[in-house]
Amino acid sequence: MSAGCVIGVDLGGTKLLAGVVEPDLEVRHRVFRLAREGRGSEELLEQLVAAVQEVRVAAGRELLAVGFGIPSLVDVRTGVAATTVHLPLRDVPFRDVMAERLGVPVVVDNDANAAMTAEHWVGAAKGTTTAALLTLGTGIGGGIVVDGQVVRGACGGAGEWGHMVIESDGPLCTCGNRGCLEQLVSGSALGRAARKAADELPDSGFGRARRAGREITGALATELAHDGDPVARDVVASMGHYLGIGLANVVNVINPEVIVVGGGVIAAGELLLAPARRVVAERALAPSRDQVRIVPTRFGDASGMVGAALLAMDAVGMGPA
Repeated sequence: MSAGCVIGVDLGGTKLLAGVVEPDLEVRHRVFRLAREGRGSEELLEQLVAAVQEVRVAAGRELLAVGFGIPSLVDVRTGVAATTVHLPLRDVPFRDVMAERLGVPVVVDNDANAAMTAEHWVGAAKGTTTAALLTLGTGIGGGIVVDGQVVRGACGGAGEWGHMVIESDGPLCTCGNRGCLEQLVSGSALGRAARKAADELPDSGFGRARRAGREITGALATELAHDGDPVARDVVASMGHYLGIGLANVVNVINPEVIVVGGGVIAAGELLLAPARRVVAERALAPSRDQVRIVPTRFGDASGMVGAALLAMDAVGMGPA
């Protein structure tokens, strides 16, 4: 084990995950926080600093660098977080602010780009030249690799798969549009569908769970689906159908070798991915649909944290083992 270490931080729409990531990709000293404890950008920045310092103290080693993946359009040249729809970050010189407060080099990228980096360098998309990633959490993060490089776009906005319009008159999205994919396929969407099922089907597993005092969430829907509850399985399968529509668009746009699906919702596993693959087979164009692989992330919902740490390693010349 090297004397120094790097810390990766994945900031999502509702959670914060940080930890030391070793060159052999072992994660140590994880810290988990809810990301909405603070109401403004300053409170959020303070929360991030506190999480890093907690991991730093637990590690008891020299901190060489910190990598952040944040749910924002990020200019990687300047480290400025331009805008986000889920958290109070707008035109924040994030890299410089965090480097000053932490006293070490800081690297920052969009959270899904960080996850894409992890999966492309050492994960489920390793060895590919064209790949896509969707992280299904509070919303949907997206990443693209073309010609072996992460595609960020003209202003850092590439890969926003979650804001593809799937239903023109669909539910209102936090971005102001209607029918975005993330309103139909995400942890938030799964929770809404589960609560609707509890309202409409009081004798279902959701209804029984509500009467038992349990909170009706996306995680509960996944749990009940794995336990064989038919209503929960239908809810997850319906989400898989919409996911498949989105993935068919991804296949037709960039013709990837692999699409990697991560985030908390991927805990549903094949209950979600199998119906998505069927829709892709029906709706995407040949031969792209026949060649693409649709697989879960290697690192589960920790891909963003691992990817952020890999970017930090790269910045200080460590590199994974």
